[in-house]
Amino acid sequence: MLRPWQGITRARAVMAAGCLLLSGCAVGTMGSRQLSPTASEWRIEAEQPARVTFGEGIDIDTPAGLSLWYRTPLAGPVAIEFEAMAVAEGGANDAVSDLNAFWMASDAAAPDGSVFAKGRSGAFAEYDDLRTYYVGIGGNRNTTTRFRRYVGMPGNRPLLPEHDLAGAEDLLVPNRWTRVRLIADGRRIVVERDGRRIFALDDAQPYARGWFALRTTKSHLRIRNLRIGKP
Repeated sequence: MLRPWQGITRARAVMAAGCLLLSGCAVGTMGSRQLSPTASEWRIEAEQPARVTFGEGIDIDTPAGLSLWYRTPLAGPVAIEFEAMAVAEGGANDAVSDLNAFWMASDAAAPDGSVFAKGRSGAFAEYDDLRTYYVGIGGNRNTTTRFRRYVGMPGNRPLLPEHDLAGAEDLLVPNRWTRVRLIADGRRIVVERDGRRIFALDDAQPYARGWFALRTTKSHLRIRNLRIGKP
């Protein structure tokens, strides 16, 4: 039986014991590789005590900002695919908001680009100094869905008009699984949702290597069938 623990400091949350089921099924037609199935391969950065449980997927229940980083860097071309649910079951954090992710993230100030070169509390603004792609589905209390290319400058989160959506079809639906696919294929940067392309960027200076994180704030998310493969 899994035994979840509460995190005990603002900058630290403790992972629950157990094993994350990471599927080795195909991504597209190119196949995929399996991520490490051990919880120790993930790092939590949480503003407040939060619960992250590993079992047949990941359950994230947090009252404030939280980033869950896969510790091993990825190199493009890459496609990251997973299914997610915004939980609404009456829990304190069941806000149906902020299914977010960073991918190909690096810290220009670190010699090796590592996003772990300095500690971060989980507060959203502390990631402004990364060079990364970011998507926020159902952000701002499920009123916006946005894509950004961070340029590593605090206070500067560029947002193109076409990358700022607010239609009902682009937001989260409580207790419904949605499939997300994040692609970094040279200059071709794409976000797909349930087989539909929602964002695309032709990046003249693409981020070709970096780290991946699931990200949220005051919400309860479930993640399953996480796969990493080729576009």
